[in-house]
Amino acid sequence: MGGKLFFMIISMLVVWCSTSVNSQSVGSPPISSPAPAPAPEHVNLTHLLSYAGPFHTFLNYLEKTKVLETFQNQANNTEEGITIFAPTDDAFSKLKNPSLSNLTDDQIKSVLLFHALSHYYSLSDFKNLSKMSPVMTYAGGQYTLNFTDVSGDVSIDSGWTKTKVSSSVVATDPIAVYEIKNVLLPEAIFGTDIPPTAAPAPAPHIAPSADTPVADVGGSNSSPKSSPSSSCKISNLGLLTQLILAIASGVVLMFS
Repeated sequence: MGGKLFFMIISMLVVWCSTSVNSQSVGSPPISSPAPAPAPEHVNLTHLLSYAGPFHTFLNYLEKTKVLETFQNQANNTEEGITIFAPTDDAFSKLKNPSLSNLTDDQIKSVLLFHALSHYYSLSDFKNLSKMSPVMTYAGGQYTLNFTDVSGDVSIDSGWTKTKVSSSVVATDPIAVYEIKNVLLPEAIFGTDIPPTAAPAPAPHIAPSADTPVADVGGSNSSPKSSPSSSCKISNLGLLTQLILAIASGVVLMFS
């Protein structure tokens, strides 16, 4: 009887303690919603073209004509993004004929706008873009470019200029900047009377040296002719042999 009473008291204490603990427990905090992802930082084209490669001449033209502001606004404030083909400083230095020195300010501005597309294109996008050629550039209208993609090797043809994308400076949506080795010259400004590309010089003719042996007219298989002196020696040797044989025969007859 005492054991049962003890068991009942222990059971009541356990139930009371568990109820007390549950009543004093604090509710779990509500799950907070994740903070919104920060907006992507805008790429500063001035900083990029200043330090990412030899694009100082291109950058100077962009700043002087205010085209840089147009490109930056396209990258920052539109969903389309922008693709820029940046010629190197060497590309401008080797540009002799035609040159940009005789162009008006508006024409130079059009040439610069001609180096961009009003949409972001990664390198992998050029395979499909090449099927859409000619593609209108940021300059609009007749300012178009033809693209060719062969196993990731992207070529650009403006009519006056044929060049390739030599490297990717940056290619993160919404901005793509690709390095090129030639300035793109539009037919809309320079016309369609494009001078033909100079043919490669023919290989020089190499004359045979003086000590080169002349081939035998009779062919390499013909046997060499015997000289007169060697024929005479052979004839004398035959006579001497006959004389020795005659003397030997005479000696044999004498002693027989």
